[in-house]
Amino acid sequence: MTSKPLRIASVNVNGVRASFRKGMGDWLGGRDVDILALQEVRAETSHLEELLGDEWHILHDPATAKGRAGVAIASRRAATVHRVTFGADDFDTAGRWLEADYDVDGTLVTVVSSYVPSGVFGTPKQDEKWKFLDGMLVHLPLLKAHNPLAVVLGDLNVGHRTLDIRNWKGNVKKSGFLPEERAYFDKIFGAESDPSYNNGAGLGFVDVGRRFAGEVDGPYTWWSNMGKAFDNDSGWRIDYQAATLELAAKVVDVKVDRAAAWDERWSDHAPLVVDYQL
Repeated sequence: MTSKPLRIASVNVNGVRASFRKGMGDWLGGRDVDILALQEVRAETSHLEELLGDEWHILHDPATAKGRAGVAIASRRAATVHRVTFGADDFDTAGRWLEADYDVDGTLVTVVSSYVPSGVFGTPKQDEKWKFLDGMLVHLPLLKAHNPLAVVLGDLNVGHRTLDIRNWKGNVKKSGFLPEERAYFDKIFGAESDPSYNNGAGLGFVDVGRRFAGEVDGPYTWWSNMGKAFDNDSGWRIDYQAATLELAAKVVDVKVDRAAAWDERWSDHAPLVVDYQL
């Protein structure tokens, strides 16, 4: 008898308390999620416990600056261990990187909730983004060596390819689609010209959303609140499940839970939900 797939969801909640006021609880209640990665929590651990309830085990790494960033992982089973740092000792990753190991019926799965700085080109904020991306390139091989069944979830704040941004031509000089940023993702997934792109190239991680969707525009996961971006589906695909090649082979379903209408959204991001048959 085949066991139920492990359902892992990830979403930038843009403030978890506001998201729950707008309907996130209804979405979560009907989605049968096993592990939930959250970014931009912007709340205390006690708030997460109150909102999610006793049936969830919660790990939370708040940002150093109160009211900003913050990542969390909520799960139906407790993690065996978790870690919250990577990179140089003087690099503050607080609120942006949380990884945990889960024993899923005898199979070890490592899950990361990550929130890459958004950056602003030509400013110190972009310097912090470069530092974070540099740290990721060093840490990802260590993550894969730690466990061949690992996945990095979250708002990585970079559109890798032109398929990932509706108005890509207007954003090539803006943070989020800079050629230098996209080059980091070439190193993680491989360049699209590589015959092994998204299938073992680069650091050997797989962009699960892109692999499952194929060579199509989107599906987008974030829309600006300006104008009619959501209604026109003028979005960005910047939320990822970046899995090791071994774990990606176990994917059986991928969905972006885009709201049916603008006024039914509870975040400016949509959840990315993936089923893994372990």
